[in-house]
Amino acid sequence: MAAAAVELLGFFLGLLGMIGTLTATVLPYWEISSHLGANIITAVVNMKGLWMECVYQSTGAFQCETYNTILGLPTDLQAARAMMVLSVLFSVLACAVSNLGMQCTVCMGGSSAKTRVAGAGGGLFLTAGLLALIPVSWKTHEVVQTFYTLNVPDSLKYEMGDCLYVGMASSLLSMLGGGLLSISCCDEIDGPGGRRGTRRPGGGYPYPQGIAVGTGGGGIRGGASHSMPYRGPPAATAVAKGNTLSHTSTSSHSTHVAAQGSQKAPRQHPAAGYDVTGYV
Repeated sequence: MAAAAVELLGFFLGLLGMIGTLTATVLPYWEISSHLGANIITAVVNMKGLWMECVYQSTGAFQCETYNTILGLPTDLQAARAMMVLSVLFSVLACAVSNLGMQCTVCMGGSSAKTRVAGAGGGLFLTAGLLALIPVSWKTHEVVQTFYTLNVPDSLKYEMGDCLYVGMASSLLSMLGGGLLSISCCDEIDGPGGRRGTRRPGGGYPYPQGIAVGTGGGGIRGGASHSMPYRGPPAATAVAKGNTLSHTSTSSHSTHVAAQGSQKAPRQHPAAGYDVTGYV
């Protein structure tokens, strides 16, 4: 039961990580223009993302423009796009694979590969979290380094957007969920039909394999040359012995009382009180 709860917790953490990674990939809040020094105009806020650049005005207008070129983009932006998309795809695949291998599902019931499938789903979550962590950390380092560069004008400096925080948290959740799911790979499988724990004997309960019940006089007799006499559970044997001893002691006590009663009974003489002469 505890292992199933750990697998379920890992799956939901990985699912939350997938949703957060998808949100950080689509939204344009990776970089937000900062207002420092002479750049005190706050009527316009510039935002940049992986797919578009947006402008928000104090009047409430919100305009976005997607990047018109792909090959003309910086190399780091292209790599960030590719890794975030791959992270989302790996997360979706991990959710599908984990559903097949978790104990709370009936898919692949009785199969020896069920535990390995759950572990494979955890490995996919780990890969997805690592792929999302690389571009988020890379972009965070770039924004911070540019912000503290003295040669860059204040009007061109940006601060970390909300998507960087969401992407960082999502990648950590994905890796944590994948680690919890991967623990199930360490569990041993006892056979094609069993998971965790010992299986019942092949002969069926309560008699082990190779043991048959005797039909006459006696008890249990072996069904094979290497079989051993069947012995019942210790508790049942103790109870049976107690009942036998109680019955034996009761019988002996009854016999002893009957013997004492026969010894104490007075001997009756049929001739007592009879006049043999016939005279009154």
